[in-house]
Amino acid sequence: MSKADEERDGVALTNLDQPLFDGAGATKRDLVDYLDAVHDRIIPALRDRPLSVVRIMRGQESFMQKNVPKYTPDWVSTVSMWAESSKRDVTYALCNDRRTLLWFGNQRAVEYHPTLVRADDWAHTTHMVLDLDPPSPEEFGLAVAAARLIRKVLTDAGLDSAVKTSGAKGLHVFVPIDGHAPMDDVAGATRAVAARAERLDPRLATTAFIRDDRQGKVFLDPTRVGGATVVSAYSPRLRPGTPVSFPLSWDDLDDVRPADFTVHTAPGLLGDADPWAAAMPAPQRLPDDLVAEGHTIPIPRVQAMHEGKRRARAKRESA
Repeated sequence: MSKADEERDGVALTNLDQPLFDGAGATKRDLVDYLDAVHDRIIPALRDRPLSVVRIMRGQESFMQKNVPKYTPDWVSTVSMWAESSKRDVTYALCNDRRTLLWFGNQRAVEYHPTLVRADDWAHTTHMVLDLDPPSPEEFGLAVAAARLIRKVLTDAGLDSAVKTSGAKGLHVFVPIDGHAPMDDVAGATRAVAARAERLDPRLATTAFIRDDRQGKVFLDPTRVGGATVVSAYSPRLRPGTPVSFPLSWDDLDDVRPADFTVHTAPGLLGDADPWAAAMPAPQRLPDDLVAEGHTIPIPRVQAMHEGKRRARAKRESA
């Protein structure tokens, strides 16, 4: 076995000293070491959830992998589900143990995107999620201000939440919910939270799904529901410097930046703690008025599709 190869938990690790990707500031070894250091924190966030990963091979473009490859070891747990978008069965991995996580690291899987449903219950989402997307990476402070709007709406509705960096340029707000609400009710409630936050400060925040309509505001994205994926807490991101999605205290939002948390710095900042598990409230029931309001709000993707067609038609007619 060469200096760049080794074995952990029965997983052969190869080419560990290769650069991870251009601008990563990290090697494949750094990725594997990071995943191993946080395996007992990230695996609970991934366990029993169909997993998509973003991989990058040497000299190639990155790609999202949903279907596990044919060479996947038989000890990797999987679940096969029908994918309506591609009209076929997709076999997802379930990253339920350290061995599987190390195997993914050796496959140069940088990002980990679990679903918001568990493999044994596709009818109920476990969290309501708001994805806060500022206009640019330099405007993280706007995402912080928008997160405070979201938190006020949630608090006024009697709901507690947890917040983390996305690892890119924004923030994710998570609200754990009980298993009573149908998927449509969760989707509606998420839209209602975004709409209420937008009304609190329409100069700062917007629910406009079409990018050109956002006018430099923070996009409050309510579309992460059910079978949708959200990058996991503690997941690295395929971004310059290899940042990670990192749990935050609401009180610390003004004092941090996403780049503070990387595969190099996060283990030391965490120590033995699991701030994501510690910050996550117990599952909560969605308020009836939030659900009812949400059902009066159009589904963003559908509304954007119709608006796009209308604009294209108007452009053709004017031409």
